[in-house]
Amino acid sequence: MKRRTLVSIGVVAHLIAAGVPAAWLFTTKAAAQSPQAQARSVPVFEVDLAWPKLPPQFKLGDASSFAIDAQDNVWLLHRPRTLKPEDSGRAAPAIVVFDAAGNFMRAWGGAGSGYDWPEREHGIHIDHKGFVWIGGNNCPTSGLAGLKPVADDAYLKFTPDGKFVLQIGRSNQSTGDADTVNVHRAADAWVHAPTNELLVADGYGNHRVIVFDADTGAFKRMWGAFGKRPGGEDSCAIVSPKTFPDAEGPAHFNVAHAIRVANDGMVYLADRENRRVQMFTNDGKFVKELIRTGTTFARNLALSADAGQQFLYVGADKGITVVDPETLDVVGTIQPSGILGPGHHIATDSKGNIYLAQTTAGMQKLVFKGMSPTQ
Repeated sequence: MKRRTLVSIGVVAHLIAAGVPAAWLFTTKAAAQSPQAQARSVPVFEVDLAWPKLPPQFKLGDASSFAIDAQDNVWLLHRPRTLKPEDSGRAAPAIVVFDAAGNFMRAWGGAGSGYDWPEREHGIHIDHKGFVWIGGNNCPTSGLAGLKPVADDAYLKFTPDGKFVLQIGRSNQSTGDADTVNVHRAADAWVHAPTNELLVADGYGNHRVIVFDADTGAFKRMWGAFGKRPGGEDSCAIVSPKTFPDAEGPAHFNVAHAIRVANDGMVYLADRENRRVQMFTNDGKFVKELIRTGTTFARNLALSADAGQQFLYVGADKGITVVDPETLDVVGTIQPSGILGPGHHIATDSKGNIYLAQTTAGMQKLVFKGMSPTQ
C-alpha cells in the first residue's frame, strides 16, 4: 500500500480562504471516504454451501483458524478434543488441508516427541517459506471438559508435512508480559517476509505484540496498546468493558486476538474485547485506531489479496466490516445470505475468497463475486 501525505491543516486553511475548493486539496483515501465524498466500490461475496468435502471417516471439532499457502491450499486448525465422546474415535488430526475447491488433501498434527502441542488449538499461519506455525490458548484453571490443566505458553513451527522445526517458549513457563522467552496463551501470529520476523498476538494471558526471529526464535521486541509497555490482568475470564469512558479506550489490550502485517510493513492488531483495531509501524510505533463500541467488533483480521491490499477485513457484529487499511475508514460490510457470523479467525486466498472459522458454528468459504457498483 502506498502511503500518502496529507496537506497540512494550516496550508489547507490558507488555500480555502483564497477561494480554492476544499475537495481539490485532498487526494488521500481519508477524503474519499468522508460523507461528502463519492462512495467506493467494495467486494461482494456469496457463501459456498458445498465447501468443504470431508472424508466420511473423519469428524471435526470446533473450527478455530484458517491459513492459506502459496498454492491456495486451505489449512484448517480445529479442536479435536471438543468432539462428543461418541465421535472422538473419528476425530480428524488437528490440521486438515483442503484445496480451494474443498477437496480433502491430507491431515496431521497432535502431540508428539520433542515439542509441546497446544492443549487448546487456536491459531495457524503459513509463512512465505511454507512453514506452518501453531499456537494455543488453554488456561489451566478454565475447567474446560477434556483438557489438561496446562497453560499454552509455546508457539510451534513445522514443515508442511508435519516435521517439527522450532518451539518458542514452553508450556506453563510464562512469567507474564515482560517475559521474552515464552508467550502466554497466544492467539495468532504472522511472519513478515522482508524481515523474516514472527509477530505474535500474545493476547489471552498476555497483552502485547511480541516479535521473534522466524528462523531462530530469538526475541526481537514487544509492545502493548498504543505502542506502550504491555500490561494488564492475567485471567482465564474474558471480560468485555461495560463502558468505554473515553475516545481512545482502555490503556491495555484485552484479548489481542488477531494480527496481520501488510506488504509495506504496517501492523494491524485486533483488540477484540476493547472493540478496536490498532495500527502500528513494524517497530511498534502507534499510528491510529478504529473503535466501534456499539457492537462486537475486531473479532479477527485479514487483508484483501489484491496487490495493493486495498481492504482490511474485520469480523464484527453478524458479518465482516470492510475497512480502508490506510485511513481505517469503514467502507462497507460483508454479510451475504447464510453467513455463519463474523468468524473466530478468517483468511483470504489469492482469488479474493474469504475462509471463515466460526468455532462451535462450523466453517465456510465466502466466494468473491466481484466489486459492487459505486453508489
